[in-house]
Amino acid sequence: MSDERALDDLQRRFAAHLRDPASAPPPAGIEDRRLQVYRDLFINNVSGLLSGTFPVLHAILGPERWGRLVRDFYRDHHCHTPLFLEIPREFLDYLSDGRTSAADDPSFLYELAHYEWVELALAVDEQQPGDVPADRQGDLLRGVPVLSPLAWPLAYRYPVHRISADWQPAGPPGEPSFYVARRDRDDRVEFMHVNAVTLRLVERLQQQPDLTGAEQLEALAREVPQLDRSAVLAGGAAALQEFLDADVVLGTRPD
Repeated sequence: MSDERALDDLQRRFAAHLRDPASAPPPAGIEDRRLQVYRDLFINNVSGLLSGTFPVLHAILGPERWGRLVRDFYRDHHCHTPLFLEIPREFLDYLSDGRTSAADDPSFLYELAHYEWVELALAVDEQQPGDVPADRQGDLLRGVPVLSPLAWPLAYRYPVHRISADWQPAGPPGEPSFYVARRDRDDRVEFMHVNAVTLRLVERLQQQPDLTGAEQLEALAREVPQLDRSAVLAGGAAALQEFLDADVVLGTRPD
């Protein structure tokens, strides 16, 4: 075996052992005390990053279950990026598609993790509200409202904003919970807890970005004929102004 192939084989065996010490034997000739330093360093780095991104989930699971979850992720999931800040996104993908649920998993595990991840995702997004042309003095009804690229509509089965180590629902309530997450011009990431109609207005601003505010509200009223039209129009106009104040809407499209 050439020196290059021998080094490659050594690195692969070493990496396999770090990922799964219980099943993958280490390369020969390395003192276990030294290996333990690397085993602890790698898993603790990953665990520390994830616990910082998902603090509520970490607190709920406790040391034993959290450690098992991180170890399973570290062993079983093959990340598609070398970027350290992308590991929480990979962890979310693992929870969604790559993991067999454990019997003691809380039923809200993925939704809570997603909710906590959104804060990091918006915080590190390289886009800036000021990058998008918008007239903050424009008429939100006559003009075309400009939705911030850093405003995300979110819907969950659980009221994830209330879940904590002290309160954990046994199952989803009868009604879902809706939010608008956004990062404002001062780089603050916050969540607005909204109703279904308000969330739908944000979705419409994403999906139909060329309509005026009045056109958006008229279309929204037609989508919910069970509600009083005038109430939808008045509530929608107030929501647009609230969105402007919160940097969810950046203004109107310049002429």
